[in-house]
Amino acid sequence: MSIIVQKYGGSSVATPEKLKQVAARIVATRRLGHRVVVVVSAMGNTTNELLALARSVSPNPQRRELDMLITTGERISMALLSMAIQDQGYPAVSFTGSQSGIITTDNHTNARIVRITPFRILQALDQDRIVIVAGFQGVSERREITSLGRGGSDTTAVALAAALGAEYAEICSDVDGVYSADPRVVPEARRLEGIEYGEMQVLADAGAKVLNAEAVEWARRENIEIRCVATAGDASVGTPVHAGSPGLSHPRVVAITAHPGLFVLEPETPGAPAPADLESTLAAHGAAESELFMHPGGWGALVPKQNVHGLVAFREAVANLGNVRVREDLTVVTVVGRALAAPPGLARTAASTLAEHGIALRGHIIDAGRAAFLVDADRSNEAVRVLHARLLAPTGT
Repeated sequence: MSIIVQKYGGSSVATPEKLKQVAARIVATRRLGHRVVVVVSAMGNTTNELLALARSVSPNPQRRELDMLITTGERISMALLSMAIQDQGYPAVSFTGSQSGIITTDNHTNARIVRITPFRILQALDQDRIVIVAGFQGVSERREITSLGRGGSDTTAVALAAALGAEYAEICSDVDGVYSADPRVVPEARRLEGIEYGEMQVLADAGAKVLNAEAVEWARRENIEIRCVATAGDASVGTPVHAGSPGLSHPRVVAITAHPGLFVLEPETPGAPAPADLESTLAAHGAAESELFMHPGGWGALVPKQNVHGLVAFREAVANLGNVRVREDLTVVTVVGRALAAPPGLARTAASTLAEHGIALRGHIIDAGRAAFLVDADRSNEAVRVLHARLLAPTGT
C-alpha cells in the first residue's frame, strides 16, 4: 500500500469547521487505499500571535525559549485534527516533531533538518493508523526543541516523504497550484501545468509564498514529486513540481514575482567597501544567507526579514557598523525561468520594459535562472504587471 504525505497550511485549519473539512479530505484519501501521513501547521494566525505575545514580555526574546513557545501552535492543531479524524471512524495518532524522529541542527528559530528516523510513524502505519505530524519543528542532537523557520512545515512534509518512500508529497493550501504571478496583482496570471525543481526553488527564494525553497531542495535531492493543490478543490487539479527534461536549454520565462520583505543594505558613501565585519554581523542576527547584488554604490546586500531574529536589534547592529544604510523602501522583482541571460536576451528585454515605464532600477542580479531587479516598493506591483504582460502574454514564451 502506497504512502501519501499531505501538508495543510494554517489557513486550511484555521477554524474547527475547517479542521473537520480537512479531516474528511484525509479520510477520503485513506479510502482510496493509501496509507496517509499528514503534516499540519498552526491554526490560522497562531504563530504570529505567539510571536507578538513573546515580544510583549521581551523586546528580544531568547531563541531557545521562543522555540519552546511557537512550536506549541502545531501541537494544538495536530491533536485537534487527530480527534476529528477519529470521530469519522478512522484510527489516528498525532506526533510532535521529536516523536516523529525529525533531527535538526542546533540553530534555534531557523534550524535545518539533518535526518529523519521515523520509527514511530512506520509502527503506527503498520497498525493501520493515519499519522498526524506537527510541522515546522524537530529536535536537535542535544535534545533541544527547534523550529525550522517560516514555511518549515513544507520542508517537514517533503523530508518525511523522502524518509518514508512516499509516492508524492501533496502541499494543500488556499490556491490550486503555482501561478505565473500573484493573481491578486495580475488577474490574468495562469496556473502552471508543471514546473521544474530549479525554477520552483528560484521562485520560492524570490518571494513566492506557495512553497518553501528548502522543501524544494529536499525534493530535488531525493527526487520527490511535490503536488501543489487546493485544500477545498479537486486534488487532480494543481501544479506538479518535478525534475525537468534533460537537454532543454532554450530560453523561457515561467513566472514573475516580488519579494517586499527585505532589508536592503548599501554604502552611505558610494564606492566605499563593505565593512569587514558585515558578514559576521549578519550571521549573528540569523541573516547569514543574505545576497550581494550589483548596485550603483558599488555593493549592496539583500536580507530577507523573515530570517532576522530581532528586527530592532538588527537595525541597531548594522547602524553601528558605520557607512552602511538600511533601506526598507525597496522591493526585488524577479523574472524566473531558464537561460534568461542567453540570446535573444530576455533579461535585457525585462530591464528595457521597466525603463520604458519609468520604473527606476536600483540594482540587479542576473544569472541563467533569474533576472532580479531592485525597484521602489511603491511601484513593485506595477513592475510585476508590465513584465508579465511583456514576457508572459497569452501566446507564451
